[in-house]
Amino acid sequence: MKIAIGGDHGGYDLKTAIIAHLEKRGIPYRDYGCFEKKSCDYPDFGKAVAQAIKNGEYDKGILVCTTGIGISMAANRISGVRCALCTDPYMAKMTREHNDANILSLGAGIVGVNLALEIVDIFLDTLFSAEEKHIRRIEGIET
Repeated sequence: MKIAIGGDHGGYDLKTAIIAHLEKRGIPYRDYGCFEKKSCDYPDFGKAVAQAIKNGEYDKGILVCTTGIGISMAANRISGVRCALCTDPYMAKMTREHNDANILSLGAGIVGVNLALEIVDIFLDTLFSAEEKHIRRIEGIET
């Protein structure tokens, strides 16, 4: 599994903690920025990660901004992307099992580091159920 990760200045510290966590787990990743806390525009990073997922360069993505809202909206503008904003582990589990979400969005101002890392682990480790009803519903999103 290869991960594309990105975030804006509001998500910089949490993104850095997630990268350290990915390294500890031995999960390959590419950081699409931002690379400092200077104010920047979240759509740039949301779209870059989403495009990498769409192109098949990476298996899953992780995005971080202050709330997780704006960056997830930017990512979801790219066809084939199913970016889910999760604030607890159950949401991460369900979005993988039922929606086959391929990008996780987190709000650095909403969840603390420990909770965020738990959400990341569940998102990365949970498989899509591949039940017919869920496949049908995902196809409904795409059309």
